[in-house]
Amino acid sequence: MPRIPVHTIDSAPAAGGEILRRLEKRFGRVLNIHGGMAHSPVVLAAYAAITGAIAEHGTFDARTREAIALAVGAVDACSYCQSAHTVSAKYAGLTVEETVAIRRGEAGDDAKLAALVQVAREIAGEIGEASDAAWDEAVAQGWTDTELAEVFVHVAVNLYTNYFNHYARTELDIDAAPGIDD
Repeated sequence: MPRIPVHTIDSAPAAGGEILRRLEKRFGRVLNIHGGMAHSPVVLAAYAAITGAIAEHGTFDARTREAIALAVGAVDACSYCQSAHTVSAKYAGLTVEETVAIRRGEAGDDAKLAALVQVAREIAGEIGEASDAAWDEAVAQGWTDTELAEVFVHVAVNLYTNYFNHYARTELDIDAAPGIDD
């Protein structure tokens, strides 16, 4: 049961209404996570600021961003984010099977992407740490220092949304991601 009711654009505090309007335009509707965040405009504004910075300055393509999000969502056991990013990942060119494999922690056929995702997985699961082995493999696969720095912000925004969903007990308003134990 959700702890925080979902605001609409009309019911949200004024400071959150405009942000919700922009998110509605981007996603086609107000998602429960955004409507929940709108109770505290600072929560919604912080989310919008970090995703805006990623959109403006980030260098990863959608496929890479979604792979990172899937891995972090799986590490954090966030069913909402795993579901949302499974949908987004399909639009970014990943198959459902690839999304499940990423969530399981399987390397798959793209060694370069797998190396970066492993760094993200370790950051999320090891309180910001990534092993030298994971880092060195990412470098060996061609990821630059700039890209390895950037992965941190992608992990951070996904931790932010994962933790919010756990905290607020956000109700799923999208199709559930396929199970990873099937």
